[in-house]
Order: sequence, then C-alpha cells, then structure tokens
Amino acid sequence: MSMRARTGRWWMWIVLGAVVAASVVTPAHAQRRRFGGGFNGAYIAPNVPYDGRFTFARIRYEEIYSNGWAYDYPDTERNFATILREITSVQPYMDGGNVFTFDDPELFRYPVAYVSEPGFWYPTRTEAEGLRDYLAKGGFVIFDDFNYANEWMVFEAGLRQALPNAKIVPMDPSHPIFDSFFRIPSLEMTYPGRPSLQAEFYGIHEDNDPKKRLMVIINYNNDIGDYLEHSGRGRYPINLTNDAYKFAVNYILYGMTR
Repeated sequence: MSMRARTGRWWMWIVLGAVVAASVVTPAHAQRRRFGGGFNGAYIAPNVPYDGRFTFARIRYEEIYSNGWAYDYPDTERNFATILREITSVQPYMDGGNVFTFDDPELFRYPVAYVSEPGFWYPTRTEAEGLRDYLAKGGFVIFDDFNYANEWMVFEAGLRQALPNAKIVPMDPSHPIFDSFFRIPSLEMTYPGRPSLQAEFYGIHEDNDPKKRLMVIINYNNDIGDYLEHSGRGRYPINLTNDAYKFAVNYILYGMTR
C-alpha cells in the first residue's frame, strides 16, 4: 500500500494520537540539561546518538529575554513523531528530539532542522557560517512562529548573515513541497488563537532558482509548532490542527527526499 493510500482515515484519529504521544513519560525526559539565556532556563533532554532514524532536530540560539527557541518542546516533537510513524513509512525517534546550534558539526547528520521564534534569533558569526554550510550540503530548515514586522526584521537580518544574496519568495500551492505527501490545495491558514491573522509562507531556493531545491521554508504569521504541541488538548480547532500536521509532514518528507 502506498503512503498516500494509508492516509484516508487517519485524520479522524489525529488528535487521539497526539494525546497518546503527549501522555508518554520516558527515561530520556527524566534527566534534562538546562540551557540558560534570558530570564528563563529551558530544560532539555540529552541528545540521543545518531542511529539512522529520523530525529527531530531543533536549533538552539542565545536570547536576551526568553528561550523562544525551546517553545513547544518536547510535546511538538513527541506528538509529531507519533503521527509521522502512524501515517508514513518513516520510523522516527519517538521520545522527543535533539537540540543543536547551527555551528554544531553533529547537525550535518540530520537532514531537517527546525527554528522556533526566529524573530529573536541573533546568530553568531560561526552560527551563520554553520547555517550556510548546512544548507549548501543539502540541509533543509523550517523557520516557524513569528508574527510582527520587527520580528521579521530581526529574522531577515540574521538570515542575511548566512545568505546575503538570498531571495525570499512567496510560496504558492503549486510548489512540490505542498504535494510531497499530502496534496495541500490552499495555503489559507491562521495564527493559533488569532483567526484574523492570515499565515504567510515564504521560501528560499538553491541558487535563487525556483526550479532547484527549496532550502528554507518560512512560516510567518503562523506557529505550526504550537498547533502540534496542543493537538491533544482541544485548544485549537481540529481542522487547523490537522492542517498544521499536513504541513509538517510535507516539510519533513520534502526535506528528507530532496
């Protein structure tokens, strides 16, 4: 049976699956390390050794006022892994994910990286170089969860350190990333809890050529991680939560196969 054929009835159970995932407590979460930064420390489980399985790779960076890079951790990782395992042939690591900086050589083992709250991302010189090298070697990066003009300015300034000549282009449903697993015919979506705020999707292609590989996907006025984190709690409408999972699955499969 093809991966697409298996999806027919799964969306009836998406929230139930997330509840199961969110309720699991594993030994990996019993021992966590604390990353400082800002006024609140983030407690993160130790990275697991690379073993060939898909493992959610989250990017850590220094912040002045908070730890937005760790928002929605680890529920986003755990809920998403459950859905990815159940509806695709991917066999992911199930107990959370790994955390890296962009200048960590270990990141190169992982094809997809996720950045939360890039509106507060001020990469160092080595982190910017690491991002540039990661993308050049075939990595795919998801920027998620920011929604103000000043946050966009911070994000773009950080991005320009790594890719000074990159063209950030609006995405449309015809791009292959929106048909890599689920066919997503519309990009109509709203920010969690703010139905008046329309999501916007942007991308960066290799060599600025839209016919080449998409290296970066940008979720502006959106927070897919938050939808995934709260999918088992009934906090947001089911249709929007399901849409968030569709985008997330497509992103990962695109990043793993391009």
